[in-house]
Amino acid sequence: MTGLRSVPGLDVRAQSLVRVGDAELGMARTREGDRLAALAPTRPTALEGLEGDTTSFEGGWLLVGPATPRNLRALRTLLPWLTPRPLGLQRSFGFGDRLGCATPGHIRAMRAAGGGLAPIFAQQSIREMERTGRSPEQVLDDATWGVFAEGWREGFGADADHLKTTADVDACLAAGYTFFTFDPGGYVDPAAEGRPEGALRAALEALPWGDLDDSSGRMRDRYRSQTLDLGGRSMRVDEEEVVRAAVKYGRAVAHALLLYRHLRARSADAEVEISVDETETPTTPAQHIYIATELRRLGVRWVGLAPRFVGRFEKGVDYLGDPAAFDADAATHAAIARRLGPYKLSLHSGSDKLSVYGAFARRAGNLLHVKTAGTSYLEALRTIAALDPGLFREIYALAHDRYEQDRASYHVSASRDRAAAPDAVSDAALASLLDSFDARQMLHVTFGSALARYGDRVHALLRAHPEAYDANLERHFIRHLSPLAAPTPGVRG
Repeated sequence: MTGLRSVPGLDVRAQSLVRVGDAELGMARTREGDRLAALAPTRPTALEGLEGDTTSFEGGWLLVGPATPRNLRALRTLLPWLTPRPLGLQRSFGFGDRLGCATPGHIRAMRAAGGGLAPIFAQQSIREMERTGRSPEQVLDDATWGVFAEGWREGFGADADHLKTTADVDACLAAGYTFFTFDPGGYVDPAAEGRPEGALRAALEALPWGDLDDSSGRMRDRYRSQTLDLGGRSMRVDEEEVVRAAVKYGRAVAHALLLYRHLRARSADAEVEISVDETETPTTPAQHIYIATELRRLGVRWVGLAPRFVGRFEKGVDYLGDPAAFDADAATHAAIARRLGPYKLSLHSGSDKLSVYGAFARRAGNLLHVKTAGTSYLEALRTIAALDPGLFREIYALAHDRYEQDRASYHVSASRDRAAAPDAVSDAALASLLDSFDARQMLHVTFGSALARYGDRVHALLRAHPEAYDANLERHFIRHLSPLAAPTPGVRG
């Protein structure tokens, strides 16, 4: 019997082909989207859980079925590499996908850029899920179908990103996520940096010491004699620094502990990352020491921590700030992560921060994680600009209208007044808007509004031209991955 690629009318992805006993399985492209295909001399018992239309082909059994949760559950029992797994302290890179069809392009970039990074293909925050109308299950399933389509068998993680509530934890745990990013940013007190001494002491006493299993006096005593060896230099946190750190982050530590204990009561294997990056002021070295020391004292075990680095990490654009200052800041934070862990140093809002990737890789060494999100959506828009300029122009006009409302939950500085008017750009120049600071950020943060209005048209166009989108993603992410892909020789991790 010949294989699936000989079946008339089936455009089977060659990378997806896999054998299960006498059966051959793969993904086929159709006008309605990807379909699961299976071919065997007779229907195998192992494939009885698959649903779809069955016919006879060359005397054998042929199934063509939809990319449904049921079919994916059946495939996961047959192909263990379709189930996400914990990544531990491996150097890693997170790919966000707001549309659910970017994983093939992400995988092609991974292969082209070389090894040294473990991928997280399923990664989305609850905020993004709400804006795209997707569930945790849909996000994970979409990424897994992409893994199957491209035949990626090297393992991958699934990041339930920026979780703030126990309900969020439960939803993502039930869906099968392996990596849980806790975001207690709403409990960070940014005013702690500038409080006068009297107000600072009052704020310290008002912390939830019961939740922290501590008291202000015991906390101050712990740090009074603490000196950290950071590999060639020592660091001591003075009393005022630790008091400000506690006031700024004490409630955040308590909330992270709440989420951690909730997760651990339900799963012993899920990995945890702590994120305090989405705050107005940088995390100082003393504050990093406080966060890590207190979490460890309270029994929290985590694989990554994302501080708020110096400079600005705005959505969709390169690093804004002094690269030398970032280099020095990353070096200190990485030394703390090695000394108090080891755990990975995480760079969030990592999309398009190409100017600092080299420094970050050099400083973090083998304890590195980078997280991206909306940049894949922007490459979808680049694809649309080339294939359907009219649709792109409508999306850009909507971004003009919605930017001021949609920017509210993001750290961005684009100005609608500085961005080109929708009717002032020729069709040939539309894609160049994605290389313009203001237009790019506007398009980035208005994705929810755009997909609510134009989502069906966007998905139909990308489904009809998957190779164009995959090629743009591969080109774009090679630039992200190449500076990070190989572990840095001689750097501890």
